[in-house]
Amino acid sequence: MTDSVPPGGAVLDADELDARWADAWRPERVADRLAGVSTPWCIVAGWALDLFRGRQSRPHGDLEIAVPAAGFTEIRDRFPEYVLDAVGSGRVWARAGAEVLAATHQTWLRDPVSGQFLLDVFRESHDGGTWICRRDESLRLPYDAIIERTADGIPYLVPELVLLFKAKVPRPKDDADFEGVLPMLSQARRDVLTGWLTRVHPGHPWVEKLARR
Repeated sequence: MTDSVPPGGAVLDADELDARWADAWRPERVADRLAGVSTPWCIVAGWALDLFRGRQSRPHGDLEIAVPAAGFTEIRDRFPEYVLDAVGSGRVWARAGAEVLAATHQTWLRDPVSGQFLLDVFRESHDGGTWICRRDESLRLPYDAIIERTADGIPYLVPELVLLFKAKVPRPKDDADFEGVLPMLSQARRDVLTGWLTRVHPGHPWVEKLARR
């Protein structure tokens, strides 16, 4: 991904985005579509925390997954009846070409008939089988260390990393997600999250809360 996006793209207002994400898929449907792919992938963001909890704790406005950038073609090929739009800097490029894809890391799966967005795909930096954090490229972990699975096999990003990404500019729902998941985190997970927050977001208020409980 480059440091800037190319010109063009459409700007969608918040109300339109909410309406066009109203039919977003659930994790089970994506897992069914991606069964058997060789590239590692996982549910991320709020849904990942709910998969970790074992229940849905709140409504979700979309469904996000992460894949290594080099494996994106294999993922894309599982959705031949849909189109993929690139997203970056508040803009959406319909049926994005190679230039825009190279300049962005986010892609929305769209139903070409209804115009509804169904799935948000993050194309992640990596070095072979090692995941590279966008927030701090020195944070690198093997995929088998960052992906866990539900009892029925749905892969999700470990909660420590989900919370690290939510910590950048936490919204009320991010603070609520943190407070809701915190009692379920083992001491080992808390220690890891504390270290990452201190490294990536020094002085973050969640660090004090992690230490108190």
